[in-house]
Amino acid sequence: MKLIITVFFSLLTYTFCAQNNFQGKAIYKSKRTIDMSRFNKMPEQRKKQILARMKNHLEKTYTLLFKRTSSIFKEDVQLAAPSSGSASHWGRSTGKGAIYKDLKSKILIENIEQFGKRFLISDSLQQNKWQMTAETKKIGNYTCYKATMVTIDRAIDWRSIFRPKKNKVKDSTQTVSKKNDIKLLKVTAWYTPQIPISNGPDVYWGLPGLILELNAGRTTMLCTELVLNTKEDMVIKQPKKGKKVTREDYNKIVKIKTAELKEQFKNRKRNGIRVH
Repeated sequence: MKLIITVFFSLLTYTFCAQNNFQGKAIYKSKRTIDMSRFNKMPEQRKKQILARMKNHLEKTYTLLFKRTSSIFKEDVQLAAPSSGSASHWGRSTGKGAIYKDLKSKILIENIEQFGKRFLISDSLQQNKWQMTAETKKIGNYTCYKATMVTIDRAIDWRSIFRPKKNKVKDSTQTVSKKNDIKLLKVTAWYTPQIPISNGPDVYWGLPGLILELNAGRTTMLCTELVLNTKEDMVIKQPKKGKKVTREDYNKIVKIKTAELKEQFKNRKRNGIRVH
Protein backbone atom coordinates (compact mmCIF):
# COMPACT_ATOMS: atom_id res chain seq x y z
CA MET A 1 0.00 0.00 0.00
CA LYS A 2 2.84 2.37 0.84
CA LEU A 3 4.43 1.79 -2.56
CA ILE A 4 1.11 2.34 -4.38
CA ILE A 5 0.56 5.65 -2.58
CA THR A 6 4.10 6.74 -3.44
CA VAL A 7 3.67 5.95 -7.14
CA PHE A 8 0.30 7.77 -7.18
CA PHE A 9 1.87 10.80 -5.53
CA SER A 10 4.72 10.79 -8.07
CA LEU A 11 2.25 10.79 -10.98
CA LEU A 12 0.47 13.84 -9.59
CA THR A 13 3.68 15.76 -8.99
CA TYR A 14 5.01 14.68 -12.39
CA THR A 15 2.03 16.48 -14.00
CA PHE A 16 2.75 19.54 -11.88
CA CYS A 17 6.42 19.55 -12.96
CA ALA A 18 5.44 19.23 -16.61
CA GLN A 19 3.38 22.42 -16.36
CA ASN A 20 6.22 24.36 -14.79
CA ASN A 21 9.07 23.46 -17.16
CA PHE A 22 10.88 21.53 -14.44
CA GLN A 23 14.66 21.18 -14.84
CA GLY A 24 17.68 20.34 -12.73
CA LYS A 25 21.31 19.28 -12.42
CA ALA A 26 22.66 16.27 -10.50
CA ILE A 27 26.32 15.50 -9.76
CA TYR A 28 27.25 11.82 -9.37
CA LYS A 29 30.41 10.33 -7.90
CA SER A 30 31.23 6.97 -9.48
CA LYS A 31 33.40 4.24 -7.97
CA ARG A 32 34.30 0.90 -9.52
CA THR A 33 35.90 -1.99 -7.69
CA ILE A 34 38.16 -4.58 -9.27
CA ASP A 35 38.66 -8.23 -8.44
CA MET A 36 41.97 -8.34 -6.58
CA SER A 37 41.98 -12.16 -6.27
CA ARG A 38 44.08 -12.42 -9.44
CA PHE A 39 46.81 -10.46 -7.59
CA ASN A 40 46.95 -12.84 -4.61
CA LYS A 41 50.60 -13.71 -5.19
CA MET A 42 51.59 -10.07 -5.45
CA PRO A 43 53.11 -8.18 -2.48
CA GLU A 44 50.66 -5.86 -0.68
CA GLN A 45 52.78 -2.80 -1.46
CA ARG A 46 52.61 -3.61 -5.17
CA LYS A 47 48.81 -4.00 -4.97
CA LYS A 48 48.51 -0.55 -3.40
CA GLN A 49 50.64 0.95 -6.17
CA ILE A 50 48.42 -0.59 -8.86
CA LEU A 51 45.23 0.72 -7.20
CA ALA A 52 46.77 4.19 -6.85
CA ARG A 53 47.65 4.27 -10.57
CA MET A 54 44.16 3.13 -11.50
CA LYS A 55 42.34 5.65 -9.28
CA ASN A 56 41.53 8.03 -12.15
CA HIS A 57 39.97 5.12 -14.01
CA LEU A 58 38.05 3.71 -11.04
CA GLU A 59 36.76 6.97 -9.54
CA LYS A 60 34.98 9.53 -11.72
CA THR A 61 32.55 12.45 -11.53
CA TYR A 62 29.54 12.92 -13.83
CA THR A 63 26.91 15.60 -14.39
CA LEU A 64 23.31 14.87 -15.36
CA LEU A 65 21.33 17.78 -16.81
CA PHE A 66 17.65 16.94 -17.05
CA LYS A 67 14.30 18.33 -18.08
CA ARG A 68 10.90 16.66 -18.07
CA THR A 69 11.55 14.35 -21.04
CA SER A 70 15.21 14.84 -21.98
CA SER A 71 18.62 14.65 -20.37
CA ILE A 72 22.33 14.58 -21.06
CA PHE A 73 24.90 12.75 -18.91
CA LYS A 74 28.56 13.80 -19.15
CA GLU A 75 31.81 12.80 -17.50
CA ASP A 76 33.66 15.69 -15.87
CA VAL A 77 37.04 15.10 -17.51
CA GLN A 78 40.11 16.64 -15.90
CA LEU A 79 43.44 17.23 -17.62
CA ALA A 80 45.88 14.47 -16.74
CA ALA A 81 49.43 15.17 -15.60
CA PRO A 82 52.02 14.68 -18.35
CA SER A 83 53.69 11.29 -18.47
CA SER A 84 56.82 10.08 -20.22
CA GLY A 85 55.50 6.56 -20.76
CA SER A 86 52.43 5.38 -22.65
CA ALA A 87 51.59 2.57 -20.24
CA SER A 88 50.02 4.98 -17.74
CA HIS A 89 47.46 5.97 -20.40
CA TRP A 90 46.20 2.43 -20.93
CA GLY A 91 42.69 1.90 -19.59
CA ARG A 92 42.07 5.62 -19.08
CA SER A 93 38.86 7.18 -20.35
CA THR A 94 39.24 7.90 -24.06
CA GLY A 95 36.64 10.63 -24.25
CA LYS A 96 33.20 9.30 -23.38
CA GLY A 97 31.51 12.48 -24.43
CA ALA A 98 27.86 12.19 -23.41
CA ILE A 99 24.75 10.04 -23.12
CA TYR A 100 21.63 11.76 -24.45
CA LYS A 101 18.16 10.44 -23.63
CA ASP A 102 14.85 11.55 -25.14
CA LEU A 103 12.13 9.87 -23.08
CA LYS A 104 9.34 11.10 -25.33
CA SER A 105 10.82 9.73 -28.57
CA LYS A 106 12.44 6.75 -26.79
CA ILE A 107 15.88 7.60 -28.21
CA LEU A 108 19.31 7.12 -26.61
CA ILE A 109 22.48 8.43 -28.26
CA GLU A 110 25.92 7.82 -26.78
CA ASN A 111 28.76 10.05 -27.94
CA ILE A 112 32.14 8.30 -27.61
CA GLU A 113 35.67 9.03 -28.77
CA GLN A 114 37.66 5.86 -29.33
CA PHE A 115 40.95 5.26 -31.20
CA GLY A 116 41.04 8.91 -32.27
CA LYS A 117 37.56 8.83 -33.84
CA ARG A 118 34.21 10.01 -32.55
CA PHE A 119 31.17 7.76 -32.73
CA LEU A 120 27.45 8.36 -32.25
CA ILE A 121 25.95 5.13 -30.95
CA SER A 122 22.21 5.10 -31.57
CA ASP A 123 19.90 2.99 -29.42
CA SER A 124 16.21 2.79 -28.64
CA LEU A 125 15.06 3.27 -25.06
CA GLN A 126 13.48 -0.01 -24.05
CA GLN A 127 11.34 0.03 -20.93
CA ASN A 128 13.41 -1.51 -18.15
CA LYS A 129 11.77 -4.34 -16.20
CA TRP A 130 12.30 -2.89 -12.76
CA GLN A 131 11.12 -4.79 -9.69
CA MET A 132 10.01 -2.07 -7.27
CA THR A 133 10.01 -2.68 -3.53
CA ALA A 134 8.79 -0.89 -0.41
CA GLU A 135 12.33 -0.76 1.05
CA THR A 136 13.45 2.81 1.71
CA LYS A 137 16.48 4.78 2.84
CA LYS A 138 17.47 8.42 3.09
CA ILE A 139 19.93 9.98 0.63
CA GLY A 140 20.47 13.55 1.78
CA ASN A 141 17.02 15.02 2.43
CA TYR A 142 15.26 12.64 0.06
CA THR A 143 13.41 9.42 0.82
CA CYS A 144 14.45 6.84 -1.75
CA TYR A 145 12.87 3.53 -2.73
CA LYS A 146 14.74 0.45 -3.87
CA ALA A 147 14.24 -1.12 -7.30
CA THR A 148 16.17 -3.99 -8.89
CA MET A 149 16.47 -5.69 -12.25
CA VAL A 150 18.64 -8.06 -14.26
CA THR A 151 19.48 -6.79 -17.72
CA ILE A 152 21.74 -7.70 -20.63
CA ASP A 153 25.19 -6.19 -20.22
CA ARG A 154 25.99 -4.73 -23.64
CA ALA A 155 29.15 -2.94 -22.58
CA ILE A 156 32.48 -4.04 -24.03
CA ASP A 157 34.26 -6.58 -21.85
CA TRP A 158 37.81 -5.26 -22.14
CA ARG A 159 39.19 -8.00 -19.87
CA SER A 160 37.89 -10.77 -22.13
CA ILE A 161 39.46 -9.07 -25.15
CA PHE A 162 42.95 -9.02 -23.64
CA ARG A 163 42.73 -12.19 -21.54
CA PRO A 164 43.61 -15.50 -23.22
CA LYS A 165 40.53 -17.71 -23.63
CA LYS A 166 41.92 -20.46 -21.40
CA ASN A 167 42.20 -18.05 -18.44
CA LYS A 168 38.59 -16.88 -18.25
CA VAL A 169 37.66 -15.70 -14.76
CA LYS A 170 34.08 -15.54 -13.53
CA ASP A 171 32.94 -12.17 -12.17
CA SER A 172 30.63 -12.56 -9.16
CA THR A 173 28.76 -9.38 -10.14
CA GLN A 174 27.63 -10.89 -13.44
CA THR A 175 25.90 -14.04 -14.61
CA VAL A 176 26.31 -15.65 -18.01
CA SER A 177 23.42 -17.17 -19.94
CA LYS A 178 24.22 -20.45 -21.69
CA LYS A 179 22.48 -19.22 -24.83
CA ASN A 180 25.01 -17.26 -26.94
CA ASP A 181 27.07 -16.51 -23.78
CA ILE A 182 24.94 -13.44 -23.02
CA LYS A 183 26.16 -11.53 -19.96
CA LEU A 184 23.45 -10.51 -17.51
CA LEU A 185 24.04 -7.54 -15.23
CA LYS A 186 22.52 -7.14 -11.76
CA VAL A 187 21.32 -3.56 -11.18
CA THR A 188 20.02 -1.92 -7.99
CA ALA A 189 18.61 1.62 -8.04
CA TRP A 190 17.44 3.97 -5.29
CA TYR A 191 14.99 6.55 -6.66
CA THR A 192 13.01 9.36 -5.04
CA PRO A 193 9.40 10.22 -5.97
CA GLN A 194 10.08 13.67 -4.46
CA ILE A 195 11.81 14.44 -7.79
CA PRO A 196 9.30 12.87 -10.21
CA ILE A 197 11.54 12.72 -13.26
CA SER A 198 11.82 9.24 -14.82
CA ASN A 199 15.55 9.50 -15.32
CA GLY A 200 18.92 8.67 -13.83
CA PRO A 201 22.68 8.35 -14.41
CA ASP A 202 24.24 6.60 -17.39
CA VAL A 203 21.70 4.70 -19.54
CA TYR A 204 19.26 4.06 -16.69
CA TRP A 205 15.71 5.43 -16.44
CA GLY A 206 12.09 4.24 -16.17
CA LEU A 207 11.30 4.66 -12.47
CA PRO A 208 8.73 7.08 -10.95
CA GLY A 209 11.45 9.35 -9.62
CA LEU A 210 15.05 10.45 -10.16
CA ILE A 211 17.65 7.75 -9.42
CA LEU A 212 20.00 9.10 -6.75
CA GLU A 213 22.06 5.94 -6.25
CA LEU A 214 22.79 3.12 -8.65
CA ASN A 215 24.78 -0.09 -8.43
CA ALA A 216 25.46 -1.97 -11.67
CA GLY A 217 27.91 -4.83 -11.36
CA ARG A 218 31.08 -3.45 -9.80
CA THR A 219 30.15 0.21 -10.38
CA THR A 220 28.32 2.41 -7.86
CA MET A 221 27.08 5.92 -8.65
CA LEU A 222 25.90 8.25 -5.88
CA CYS A 223 24.34 11.68 -6.29
CA THR A 224 26.34 14.11 -4.14
CA GLU A 225 24.87 17.42 -5.31
CA LEU A 226 21.44 18.37 -6.65
CA VAL A 227 20.15 21.70 -8.00
CA LEU A 228 16.48 22.01 -9.00
CA ASN A 229 14.67 24.69 -11.01
CA THR A 230 17.76 26.68 -11.97
CA LYS A 231 17.06 30.24 -13.09
CA GLU A 232 18.88 29.90 -16.40
CA ASP A 233 17.18 27.75 -19.02
CA MET A 234 19.23 24.59 -19.58
CA VAL A 235 20.13 23.72 -23.14
CA ILE A 236 20.02 19.97 -23.74
CA LYS A 237 21.03 19.22 -27.31
CA GLN A 238 21.20 15.91 -29.13
CA PRO A 239 24.84 15.12 -30.09
CA LYS A 240 25.41 15.45 -33.83
CA LYS A 241 29.14 15.06 -34.48
CA GLY A 242 30.56 11.60 -35.12
CA LYS A 243 30.09 8.46 -37.16
CA LYS A 244 26.59 7.03 -36.66
CA VAL A 245 26.65 3.35 -35.66
CA THR A 246 24.53 0.85 -33.78
CA ARG A 247 25.73 -0.61 -30.48
CA GLU A 248 26.51 -3.94 -32.16
CA ASP A 249 28.50 -2.27 -34.95
CA TYR A 250 30.47 -0.19 -32.46
CA ASN A 251 31.39 -3.26 -30.40
CA LYS A 252 32.58 -5.03 -33.57
CA ILE A 253 34.72 -2.03 -34.56
CA VAL A 254 36.36 -1.95 -31.12
CA LYS A 255 37.13 -5.68 -31.18
CA ILE A 256 38.68 -5.49 -34.67
CA LYS A 257 40.75 -2.42 -33.83
CA THR A 258 41.87 -3.91 -30.51
CA ALA A 259 42.97 -7.11 -32.26
CA GLU A 260 45.07 -4.99 -34.63
CA LEU A 261 46.69 -3.17 -31.72
CA LYS A 262 47.44 -6.48 -29.95
CA GLU A 263 49.14 -7.78 -33.09
CA GLN A 264 51.21 -4.59 -33.40
CA PHE A 265 52.20 -4.98 -29.74
CA LYS A 266 53.35 -8.58 -30.34
CA ASN A 267 55.33 -7.60 -33.46
CA ARG A 268 57.14 -4.88 -31.56
CA LYS A 269 58.12 -7.36 -28.84
CA ARG A 270 59.32 -9.89 -31.44
CA ASN A 271 61.48 -7.21 -33.07
CA GLY A 272 63.02 -6.28 -29.77
CA ILE A 273 61.43 -2.85 -29.61
CA ARG A 274 60.85 -1.64 -26.06
CA VAL A 275 57.13 -1.22 -25.28
CA HIS A 276 56.24 1.29 -22.54
